[in-house]
Amino acid sequence: MSATDTAAATVPAPAQAPAPAAAGEQGPGAEVVCLGESMVTFVPQTTGRLADVPAFTRAIGGAESNVACALAAAGHRARWVSRVGADGFGEHLVDAIAAYGVDTSAVTRDPARPTGIYFRTAADRDADAAFEVVYYRAGSAASAMSPHTVPLDALRDTRVLHVTGITAALSPDCLALLRTLTERRPGRPLVSFDVNYRASLWPDKAAAGEVLLGLARGADLVFVGEDEAETAWGITGGPQAVRDALPEPTTLVVKQGAGGGTVFTREPGDGARTGDGSRAGDGSRTGDGSRAGDGSRTGEEPGAPRTPDAVIHEPAPRVDVVAPVGAGDAFAAGYLSGLLRGLPVAGRLRQGHLLAANVLTVPADLTTPPPRALTDRLAALDAPAWQGLALGPGWTERLAGTRASGAGA
Repeated sequence: MSATDTAAATVPAPAQAPAPAAAGEQGPGAEVVCLGESMVTFVPQTTGRLADVPAFTRAIGGAESNVACALAAAGHRARWVSRVGADGFGEHLVDAIAAYGVDTSAVTRDPARPTGIYFRTAADRDADAAFEVVYYRAGSAASAMSPHTVPLDALRDTRVLHVTGITAALSPDCLALLRTLTERRPGRPLVSFDVNYRASLWPDKAAAGEVLLGLARGADLVFVGEDEAETAWGITGGPQAVRDALPEPTTLVVKQGAGGGTVFTREPGDGARTGDGSRAGDGSRTGDGSRAGDGSRTGEEPGAPRTPDAVIHEPAPRVDVVAPVGAGDAFAAGYLSGLLRGLPVAGRLRQGHLLAANVLTVPADLTTPPPRALTDRLAALDAPAWQGLALGPGWTERLAGTRASGAGA
C-alpha cells in the first residue's frame, strides 16, 4: 500500500472513444481498469507506538485504487473493481475513490464479510525501524474475489487491466482470479502487473516467489523493483538479470529507487537502440504485442522467437523524501498515463518519476497528481536540466506557474 524518442501509439484505441464516465457510473468503456482490495487506513495524529497513540485520522489505502485515483485525477477514464463490506467503511471507501473521478459501479457489496481496515504508525517504514502496521483484513469482502464473484466483463472492457501481486496473496480464490486474468487469450486487454511483493502477506516465501513469477510471465507489462526482485526471487546482478529471468512480457519496467528506472521492451517504433545495436521495430505491431488493428495476440508465447529488447534508462530526479508509502503506485500511474497518451518510453519513465516524486514529498500515500502541463514541461527538459531537478515538499505548487529551470525546486 499502498530522452525523447518518436512517439508511438502503443495501446490500440477503441473504434469509438467512450465518453468519460461520471463518478460512480458505468461508462461504455475505460482506459484503465484496476482490480484489488482497498482498506480504510487509520494514521496516528502523533508519532509514537500504536500502543501510545490516542487518536487517529481516517484515510484510504490500496495499491490498485491508488493507481486508479491518480489516473482519474490526471484525466483518464479509470475504473476500480473490488468487493467491500455492506458497512460504513465500505461506503466511505467507494465514496472517497469515486470522488477522484473513478468509475466504481463494478464494486460489489458483500453483506456477509467486512471491509478491511488497518492501522499504521505515523513514521514511514523505511526511516524508522519501529514502524508498525496492523491489518484487519482476514476474511474481508475483497478476499472473496474470484472468477465467480467479480464482473469479468467490467475487467475486460478496457484498454489496460492493472493488477498487483497483493491480490494473489489474499486467498486461493483471489489467486485463481489473477491466474484467469493473466491467461493469454485472444482479445484480452493489455495486462499490467505490478509485482508488489509484501512479505507479511506471504507465510511461505518460496511459494510467493513462484506464484508472483508465474503471474508476471502471463502479463504484457510488468513493474518490479530491483530490490524486490532480489527479495522475492533471489535475483541479483541488476536490471538485466531481472530481464533474463523474466523474458516473456513485452515490456519490463525495473524500478531502481533513487537510481531511476530501466525499461526492456520489444515494443516497436520507440526509436531506441536494441540490445544488438540495431533500431527497434518497424511499427507493425502495437504495444501490447498484437498486430495493429486485429487484437489477436498479446505478449509473446513462452518459447516463441523473440525480437531483441530496446533498453531505455531514465534517472530519477533528486527528491527530499517525506514518506515513501504509495510512491510505487504513483510511478505505475505515471507510466501508464504516458502509455495511454502514446508517449515514448523515456517520456513514460519521466512521468512515472514525477508522479512518484509528488507522493514522496507528502505524508499521505495518495494525493492529487501535478497538473499535466507541469509534468509535460518537466519531462521535456534536456538531460542536464532533468538531472539537475531537486524536488522537495510543495514543489508542484512552486513550479506550476513558473518555467522549469532544473534549479532546486
